[in-house]
Amino acid sequence: MQLEQTATGALPQSKPRLARIDIARGIALIAMAIYHTGWDFEFFGYLDPGTTGHGGWKLFARIIASSFLMLVGFSLVLAHRQGIRWRPFGIRLAQIAAAALAITLATWFITPDSFVFFGILHEIALASVLALLFLRAPIPVLLIAAAVVIAAPFYLRSAVFDHPALWWVGLSTINPRSNDYVPLFPWFGAVLAGMALARLFERFRLMPLLQNGTGLPLLDRPLQFIGRHSLAFYLIHQPVLISCVFLFSQLFPPHATSPQTIFARSCEQSCAANNGAQFCRRFCSCVIGELEKADMFDDVFAGRIDTQSDPTVLEIAGACTSRSELPETETPR
Repeated sequence: MQLEQTATGALPQSKPRLARIDIARGIALIAMAIYHTGWDFEFFGYLDPGTTGHGGWKLFARIIASSFLMLVGFSLVLAHRQGIRWRPFGIRLAQIAAAALAITLATWFITPDSFVFFGILHEIALASVLALLFLRAPIPVLLIAAAVVIAAPFYLRSAVFDHPALWWVGLSTINPRSNDYVPLFPWFGAVLAGMALARLFERFRLMPLLQNGTGLPLLDRPLQFIGRHSLAFYLIHQPVLISCVFLFSQLFPPHATSPQTIFARSCEQSCAANNGAQFCRRFCSCVIGELEKADMFDDVFAGRIDTQSDPTVLEIAGACTSRSELPETETPR
């Protein structure tokens, strides 16, 4: 089973298999495993909180997700260019939906404060259905639609979508807590871009370029195998990785760091995206102090308080912002 073909249907048997598509899928899966290894080390305390959610790690994760979704669109065109094959499409859509539900239930049990309610599998299932509407669309329409979907979160965010039941759309004014959040906007744009790419390959008769491997059997064979069994790899790899890191932590426990230090690092890392380093240090130190005075730090650190909606936390953040907005030569009294 393949990650995207679980939702789109296998290629017709009369068509030669495109080895380089399997290899590309295998490379993306290996990259995903590397990212998840970093996430697991962060989860167990070997990396600072928020490490894999910022900077190069964040870019790495987005490239991986984009590549998967482009392959979904590419494979949809290949699988249904002669007409939608409803039976295999329905069977594989049910498989991917069941796998998505399993991910939701498992993460709800393990990390209820940040469970996966709409991750990559959920997006693949929904996008595969919506993409059927674009199968016969001209290439320019696909490209324009992709650009509109990708740009939508920058211009169409609204409080109308702030209800949790609408978070899957991706246009809310808040960022939901989730270990894997891949909403419809902007990620459906990657599927449409993949469809446009496949149509371009067809238009210019470039599909034969994808039939052969790289000529390196030691790489091609394992990557093709992984690519052809991508759903199984996706479902199995993370439990295996997290088990390995857990065993590692029993032999070599991470260095104990105080919750205040961990919170400060994460706070400063998030703050630094839009503010200077000195402001962030003052702001985060102020927030920690005020939360401790209010006897709320432990609950905030443990995720038992929603920092984006709790009125006391918002009041503390506002007050600390005002106190921290001092000239660089001044110090608060």
